Amino acid sequence: MERTTNIQYLKGVGEKRAKLLNKLGIFTVGDLLRYYPREYTDWSKVISIAAAPFDEPCCIKATVDHKPRGAKVSKGMTIYKTVVTDGESLMNITIFNSKYTAEALEAGEEYLFYGKVGGNFHRREMSSPLIEKASSGERIHSIYHLTAGINSKYIEKLIRQVFSSGSDYFTDCLPQSLRDKLCLMEINKAIRELHLPTNEDMLHEARRRIIFEELFIFQLGLMKLKGNRKETTPVEISRDYTDEFKRLLPFKMTGAQKRAVSESISQMTSGITMNRLLQGDVGSGKTAVAAALIYTVIKNGYQCAFMAPTEILAQQHFKTCQNYFKNINIHAELLTGSVTAANKRAIKARLKSGETQLIIGTHALIQDDVEFNALGLVITDEQHRFGVKHRAALSKKGNKPHTLVMSATPIPRTLALMLYGDLDVSVLDELPPGRQPIETYYVTGKLRARAFGYVKKHLDENRQGYIVCPLVEEGDEDIAAAESYAENLSKGFFSGYEVGLLHGKMKPKQKDEVMSRFVSGEVKLLIATTVIEVGVDVPNAVIMVIENAERFGLSQLHQLRGRIGRGQYKSTCILISDAKTDGARKRMEIMTKTTDGFKIADEDLKMRGPGDFFGARQHGLPNMKMASLTDSALLTEAHRFAREILADDFNLQNPENKNLSNAIYELFNSEYIMN
Repeated sequence: MERTTNIQYLKGVGEKRAKLLNKLGIFTVGDLLRYYPREYTDWSKVISIAAAPFDEPCCIKATVDHKPRGAKVSKGMTIYKTVVTDGESLMNITIFNSKYTAEALEAGEEYLFYGKVGGNFHRREMSSPLIEKASSGERIHSIYHLTAGINSKYIEKLIRQVFSSGSDYFTDCLPQSLRDKLCLMEINKAIRELHLPTNEDMLHEARRRIIFEELFIFQLGLMKLKGNRKETTPVEISRDYTDEFKRLLPFKMTGAQKRAVSESISQMTSGITMNRLLQGDVGSGKTAVAAALIYTVIKNGYQCAFMAPTEILAQQHFKTCQNYFKNINIHAELLTGSVTAANKRAIKARLKSGETQLIIGTHALIQDDVEFNALGLVITDEQHRFGVKHRAALSKKGNKPHTLVMSATPIPRTLALMLYGDLDVSVLDELPPGRQPIETYYVTGKLRARAFGYVKKHLDENRQGYIVCPLVEEGDEDIAAAESYAENLSKGFFSGYEVGLLHGKMKPKQKDEVMSRFVSGEVKLLIATTVIEVGVDVPNAVIMVIENAERFGLSQLHQLRGRIGRGQYKSTCILISDAKTDGARKRMEIMTKTTDGFKIADEDLKMRGPGDFFGARQHGLPNMKMASLTDSALLTEAHRFAREILADDFNLQNPENKNLSNAIYELFNSEYIMN
């Protein structure tokens, strides 16, 4: 059996089950082994019925007193009940709608029952427990992400079959000297321990090995990308035009904006390709910095490309740049998915000829048939939406053009250096004068009607507002609940006002239509289930209510709040939460005390750790199967050792490092880093 063996040919699979496994991304034996468990249940620590804690998962070894008895309680619902004993105490077992599980239990036989204990001190009970024969052993069980027709036991059975051959399926990419230095487990042993843990300590070491490897390869890739770009560029820039642009602005730049422009221009005039991350809180003036660089580059005879993650943001940047350059002869155009085919052809022709100096658009800019005459500067907005791959694809359209990445997600500097290891960092840490601070209040659900009344007061003053109602999941039932919620508000409390709804299942075009109606002022109140489009500028929006605010992390709450307070009017954010945990209350209190995104980012990092810093998904990071920046110590080590290895062997030519190149290619799924 090889790593590349088709999963269909494993015993007990066949064509039908192979298709189900394919849905999980498992096509080969190698895919199966790299399909890591999502969590574990620890059956190795067996406790007595009397000692079992309430409402916490635990494992109890007990003997079945009698065969479970079934009772049909409603159509499609049968409940089976029995009693078990560990020799000292009794516990009721309830099984819902699983005749197979119930009938498998035999009176007088000993089993392991895993689940949460309820009931009271006189008689404990466990509902819908996981059950195994006691003879199967007290061990740690692996739980996997599944699809209909596949369960975790089946995946474990396949894993055991694969390992039974005794083969080593993977070549270790980490040099032996590095593994010895960090006491890291060999790759094949680590993968086995991940799926079939010997004990808790071995599982910890296996996880440590895999997480380090992924972070290490990630850091190597970013550092190679940065190293490759430390080459001279034919895009020669003079700084003479930058001060000229500043004089044309209708406002005075902040010290932070001037510093960011100076850092960028210094790098661009050095003869080395600039690759810079521009970080700034909401409203800190990132676009003005970008405009200064655009003006300088165009005046030096080059073209600029400005890529935004959504059509509405691209349109907004286009309008902003038009305002900046309205008295200057700069030919700017907008290229998005909604532009007609005929207009696209004409825009692309003008871009190729050099007539168009500035092109602003979405991912449409990286299509193969988009060609430039002399691309000198690439700007991407909201970096974590695009990632390394997209910005490299756009940069490839020029001859080593300069790159500026703008992100409105404040990230603590140490983490930014790790995440964006291929970029230098500029920070806008002050806001332009005259911005109205946002007042934030934290209330319980009892004051919901009063909060809505406050929203209505602002709508009556011809202002606009948001109500955010987060969903547990963007599933059909949750979407239906959100639609019902929006309909009830539009027909009830907010009847007479134009109400719009934005949720995650809407198509991009539908989202853009709703947001466009809100930007134009037609929609007065926007109800949203997802994070409202980052960067969308609606100066007339002055009030936001966030329902179930405890479901968001601090940085997400701050991003949401940043949708208001973008104009001359005083703005208010009301957080509604009935959460009783200390962590949730602390998050609410922090939000009421500061509007500084960098302070909030630091607090968020302290409270949640870097793994959850960007919420459920880290946009733009390579598809790491286990590492999610959850261990800052491992991330720091990975960063340090990657630097050491590349300092001695940048092209990874040493025999000990020969497998690292392939690992980088596989993780980033691209060859541009290695070129």
